[in-house]
Amino acid sequence: MRIKTTFLLLILLFQISSYAQEKEKKVTHDFELELEGEYRYFYEDALFEDQKDHFPSLGITPEYSLEWNKGYESINFKGFFRLDVDDERTHWDIRELYYQKANNNWEFSLGLKKVYWGVTESNHLVDIINQTDAVETFDGEEKLGQPMAQFTWSTEKYGSFDFFYLPYHRKRTFSGRKGRLRFPTVIDKDDLTYQSSAQEWRQDFAFRWKHYFSIFDIGLSHFYGNGREPLFVFDSVGNINAFYPVINQTGLDLQITHDAFLWKLESIYRHADAQDFLALVAGLEYTFSNIDGNGLDIGILGEYLYDERDELALNALQNDVFIGSRIAFNDTQDTSILIGGIVDLESSSKIFSLEASRRFGSSWTAEVEARIFNNIDANELILSNFREDSFLRISISKYF
Repeated sequence: MRIKTTFLLLILLFQISSYAQEKEKKVTHDFELELEGEYRYFYEDALFEDQKDHFPSLGITPEYSLEWNKGYESINFKGFFRLDVDDERTHWDIRELYYQKANNNWEFSLGLKKVYWGVTESNHLVDIINQTDAVETFDGEEKLGQPMAQFTWSTEKYGSFDFFYLPYHRKRTFSGRKGRLRFPTVIDKDDLTYQSSAQEWRQDFAFRWKHYFSIFDIGLSHFYGNGREPLFVFDSVGNINAFYPVINQTGLDLQITHDAFLWKLESIYRHADAQDFLALVAGLEYTFSNIDGNGLDIGILGEYLYDERDELALNALQNDVFIGSRIAFNDTQDTSILIGGIVDLESSSKIFSLEASRRFGSSWTAEVEARIFNNIDANELILSNFREDSFLRISISKYF
């Protein structure tokens, strides 16, 4: 069904492209390709049987855009493929493939697209439109392409209004038997059920309003449909039952910019028949700019994370503090480092992280990532399964 839907969408966009080239002779094209070699090493003994320690992989990310009508109309494509030792991490996805039409104060998009909401660093609570690509990154930053129709209306006085129609739900993929960062029982995404009888074809809707007032940037959103997070239920012997509930989620994101300070807040209230909860992330970022006149910027970050689900929170962030630093060298190689740690205020659990990147020449980029799980409490129902999964990731990308 997924292949059939994608094929029909490709035909539709091809027809639009053909029409565009007939209507407007001046058409611009742009193509980019990223080839990535990645290596992940888990240096502690595996917690579960069949798990591996070494994970070399290859990633391919092609991007293509076509614009006409003086840039007011376009077709945009971004694909992704990864080949990995973990069979479940070997996957492909159409991150984006959509037609976009813009006018003076409105914009319309149709197809598969990625939309990001949020302002905080350690957790992105309000970001709910796209499904998380859970096998690609631990921090949930990577997302799957979401089929949608999006209409945006912008005004100077009242801000901008986004309306979303989401006709299809995409399931989250979890690590396979060989993979790390998994549960004792390997979860097959096809075994996860839905609360809705329409299953993945339930018609979902979302809305967001965003505006700025002086030093305030604010966003209010509401989502109604199949939740992006499966709801996990554990029985008395540790077996897992998981399904996607129908949810109503209302979100608030706020950022206040004052001199070198950024004050940030994200908060959600989510209602489902099986579960209601409130969650928030609140904190600040202060940046020391152009230290010693060499262009070096050092930002200090601090955030508090709260989730009423306690140990059942899928992201394991229920009463925690994040402390970190963002370092930007602002050099020609675009060198940057993000380092931080999350400390649980109710237990001994800690997670330390490091992300660094640097460009070499005009078309090469190297990245280093490390995640360290330290003294994870056995009462952490989700995170305790990852307590031996500290890892180092190195990747080198070539851009064409």
